[in-house]
Amino acid sequence: MIKHICLFCGSSPGSKPEYVQAARHLGALLAKNDIALVYGAGSTGLMGEAANAVLDVGGKVIGITPQMFMNRGLIHEKLSEIHVVASMHERKELMHRLADAYIVLPGGYGTMDELFETVAWAQLGLHRKPCGILNICGYFDKLTDFLDEMEANQFIRPVHRAMLIIER
Repeated sequence: MIKHICLFCGSSPGSKPEYVQAARHLGALLAKNDIALVYGAGSTGLMGEAANAVLDVGGKVIGITPQMFMNRGLIHEKLSEIHVVASMHERKELMHRLADAYIVLPGGYGTMDELFETVAWAQLGLHRKPCGILNICGYFDKLTDFLDEMEANQFIRPVHRAMLIIER
């Protein structure tokens, strides 16, 4: 049973209003289904929009941040819970420990790092939690093509490629 979903996404809103709309819709959907949001505690971009949408509907938001972000004014101030850890590695470890599943929205390097670490850990058998990408406005089309290329060239097996659920 999924009670906590970890969200990986950008701290920027991106270039298209559909990205923000998707983050807000996802947040509201999680809250309405009594699923807590676990994320990086940011107040800006898609991260902040998703958190606000969960909170607007009375849902639970668990933020996890390294100490280095605490004094930069980047942390959401109205979270249900905040966990401050020493490093980015500890942040990801705690996010993984709390999550029952993962959803990825558009984002940059940090989002890709979190996505690929999560899928690599699943490939290694370190967890069996579902991981899905919401491919808003085709943002992940080229990544999907690249994953297909990796599989075609036998760098990832079909069973491992199938671990990553991609939906529009």
